[in-house]
Amino acid sequence: MTVLEIRPVVGLAEIQEGDDLASLIVEAIAMDGWSLEDKDIVVVTHKVVSKQEGRIVAIPDEDTYRALVQDEAVEIIRRRGDLVIARTKHGFICANAAVDRSNVAEGFALLLPVDPDRSAHRLRNLIERATSTSIGVVITDTFGRPWRRGLVDVAIGVSGLPSIIDLVGTRDAHGNELNVTEIAIVDEIAAAADLVMGKASQIPAAVVRGLSLEGSGRIADLIRPPEEDLFR
Repeated sequence: MTVLEIRPVVGLAEIQEGDDLASLIVEAIAMDGWSLEDKDIVVVTHKVVSKQEGRIVAIPDEDTYRALVQDEAVEIIRRRGDLVIARTKHGFICANAAVDRSNVAEGFALLLPVDPDRSAHRLRNLIERATSTSIGVVITDTFGRPWRRGLVDVAIGVSGLPSIIDLVGTRDAHGNELNVTEIAIVDEIAAAADLVMGKASQIPAAVVRGLSLEGSGRIADLIRPPEEDLFR
């Protein structure tokens, strides 16, 4: 039986462009009296990664904001009033092309990292060097879900663990062969970590412990190709 431990990384100061995010995470964990172990998964909201990478844009008015959403989108899927559902340059389908005005000073917006997988890989390498551990890193954002109310954190960048666990061809407890079952394991990790980070508590990172995942994946593994999309 798998038993998980999910611990918030408390004490992180407001992240600024150019900060050494890896060192700040390691130092915050040490100040809290614990340390990283092999196979731990460090989960970080994209907001602190985007701030560290300087992905902050001034938006003095609503026209600028709408233009920014348009620029970040490669396709507008739907519009309803001020809400835009768009496909981003990363392939994500989300509200307002993920241009985010929360947890940032008034008059500014945050954009997603240019390459979230690369950001996750760089953060992982730096943390591993600082701690002599072998870990995984997941970068998250908050998305809505078609057909269901409410928001949930999902993975937008990953390094050091698989994105999907493919169970096709295996059998369930009754001996039935599984034909389509793929588990979006990094999304499950992202949602679980958000339970200790929260939306307004200013805890942008957590550590998930207890999973033993082999292999590595890309966030592109989670994006359904257009030929499989039954709803557009």
